[in-house]
Amino acid sequence: MIDAVPMPMLLIGADERITRVNSLARAVFGDCEGRHYLIVLRHPEPAAAIEKALSGEPGGALSWRNSGAGRERHYQGRVAALSDGSVSFAFQDVSDVEHAADMRRDFVANVSHELRTPLTALMGFVETLRGAAKDDPAARERFLGIMEREALRMNRLVGELLSLSRVEAEERVRPTAMIEPRTLVVSVMNTLRPMAEAAGVTLESDFAPSVPKIRADFDQMTQVLHNLIENGVKYGGSGGRIRVRLQFLQHDAQLRGPAVSIAVRDFGEGIPAIHLPRLTERFYRVDNHRSREKGGTGLGLAIVKHILNRHRGRLKVESREGEGSSFEIILPAAEE
Repeated sequence: MIDAVPMPMLLIGADERITRVNSLARAVFGDCEGRHYLIVLRHPEPAAAIEKALSGEPGGALSWRNSGAGRERHYQGRVAALSDGSVSFAFQDVSDVEHAADMRRDFVANVSHELRTPLTALMGFVETLRGAAKDDPAARERFLGIMEREALRMNRLVGELLSLSRVEAEERVRPTAMIEPRTLVVSVMNTLRPMAEAAGVTLESDFAPSVPKIRADFDQMTQVLHNLIENGVKYGGSGGRIRVRLQFLQHDAQLRGPAVSIAVRDFGEGIPAIHLPRLTERFYRVDNHRSREKGGTGLGLAIVKHILNRHRGRLKVESREGEGSSFEIILPAAEE
């Protein structure tokens, strides 16, 4: 019967020794039948609850944390006193649920913070325009310009939040269309060339003569490359040039097969090493003030990560301060 319970479960006899263990609990504790429960369960919370139940007190639900190796684990369990004097103990690892809840709370807090700043600015300028600047045409034009920038920033943020939501909804659906990587890269570079030239940045290409097709969503991969090249122009454009390299990899160790690599390399200031592991986190910015001035939302690389997850690809980031940065996407080559 206890083998049918969909979580690890133990029965502890009145003599305080474990009498029965289901298969899930055996996978956690090994063959522990006949051993004292305190030797097997080394957490004070479940041990105390079992002790109370063995002494005649009613059981109930409990939760505890284990701060062992790796990240902290969260557990929920239930102890019940049985009619023959024994006690049942079942538990489950709810770490992923807790982690998701923490991420949701952080996400809501970040969105609220990002929207509060432009909303506060808009409200302040509206009040000023109704009062002190009511009859001042020069101040009115200046304030309206600032209000427009803040409104556009909010619009970009909402747009990227919706984009992130759509990407996450499709993340487990593998793309089926076959596309030419060269066509994709050339299309994005042609679109962004005027913006780069306006910023004084030259877009260079370095394409291998023969690159196989990839299975990909053309629109999503356009979004990925658009984000990487635009970021290169905005934040690495001080080097004066951006190089986009396209090549075929005979074998990629992580993808375990042939792959296509598209790398966007700038020659600007570079990114301090401490920031590299967190670049794809939502709302994470290397320089908050500069990013906001450039119109960044802090969501671009998070969207890139989720799109590449859908395509079973990966993002490789390398950077050295004073030498520039390289953002390389590696995708499985399609089997013809």
